[in-house]
Amino acid sequence: MSDIAAPIDDATMKFGLLMESAQAHQKMAETHLEQLRAHTEDLDGVVREEIRRTLVEELAELTAESSRAAGALRRMKRAAGLRGVLWAVALAMLATAIPAAFMHWILPSSSEIDTLRIRRDQLQASVRKLEQMGGHAEWRHCGETARLCVRIDKSAPAYGEKGDYFIVKGY
Repeated sequence: MSDIAAPIDDATMKFGLLMESAQAHQKMAETHLEQLRAHTEDLDGVVREEIRRTLVEELAELTAESSRAAGALRRMKRAAGLRGVLWAVALAMLATAIPAAFMHWILPSSSEIDTLRIRRDQLQASVRKLEQMGGHAEWRHCGETARLCVRIDKSAPAYGEKGDYFIVKGY
C-alpha cells in the first residue's frame, strides 16, 4: 500500500455520505425555514389587511345600524311628543267640559233668569203695595193662645159701625 492514499473503509464512507446528506438536509431545511419566515411575514400583512378590511366592514354596518336606531328613536320621540300633546289637549278639553257641564246643570238658563227677574219685579211691586197698605205694621202673637195682634195708634179715632176698627201705628 502506498503512503499517499490511505484506504477508506466502508464505515467511514457511509459516515461521510451520511454527513453530506445531513448537511444537504440542513441547507434545505434552512431554505424552507427562510421561505416559511418570508411567507409568515407576507401572511402577517395579509392577515392584518384582512382584519382591517373586516373591521372597516363591521364598523360600517355598526354605523348604519346606529343610524337606523337613531332614526327610530327620533320617530319614537316625535310620536311620544304628539301623544303627549294629544293627552294635554284631551285633558284641557275635559277640564273645561266638566265645569261647563256642571254650570249648565246647576245654573239657571237665560229664560229661567228672565222668568225669575219678572217674578222678582212682581214681588217687589207687591211688597211696595203691602208697605203702602200696612206692611210696616208690628205684628206679634199675643196671649196664651198666641193670637195674632198688631200695635195700634191709640190717639187715632176708632172706625166702623161698632167702633171696632183702629188705625195701625205708623200709618
